[in-house]
Amino acid sequence: MKKDIILAGVGGQGILTIATILGHAALKRGWQLKQAEVHGMSQRGGDVQSHLRLSDAPIHSDLITMGDADMILSVEPMEALRYLPYLHAEGWIITNSNPFKNIPNYPEEDKLYAEIRKIKNHVLFDADAIAKEIKAPRSMNIVILGAAIQHLGFTEAEIGESIKAIFAKKGDKIVEDNLRALKAGIDIK
Repeated sequence: MKKDIILAGVGGQGILTIATILGHAALKRGWQLKQAEVHGMSQRGGDVQSHLRLSDAPIHSDLITMGDADMILSVEPMEALRYLPYLHAEGWIITNSNPFKNIPNYPEEDKLYAEIRKIKNHVLFDADAIAKEIKAPRSMNIVILGAAIQHLGFTEAEIGESIKAIFAKKGDKIVEDNLRALKAGIDIK
């Protein structure tokens, strides 16, 4: 089994945290992992993307080729569309609908949503609103991850254990906030 995932967003939105959690869960399974990252002036709101390749067999490259991604997991809708050429025909787009408008000519939201909805397998929702609703506003990225795990073949328990391991040093409240965010994302229909 293999999963090739493009993670996309804007600096500071938690893309690399998602990669760390998924990587941890994969390694706990005994899987192979390769990752490549691009940080586009992330401290200034630039784009951040990561190729994350997980497999139970050897992986020979850290880059995903065009048309081969199983998923685009994005915390920003325009960034989801930026990597659309990587998605294979049966792949999934899981994305936040709440834009991060860091450029003056940001596209109209309705047009972005219409393009995302053209993809057969998509989940488009306001993860920021859900994170605020569950009183974990800094965990929007984990809400997105929760919405994606069923399409990646991970269980809530596997990802939950990874969250506990990765956030343990930050304290119980942070761990609990992220576990609530994970559950809220899983509950997205």
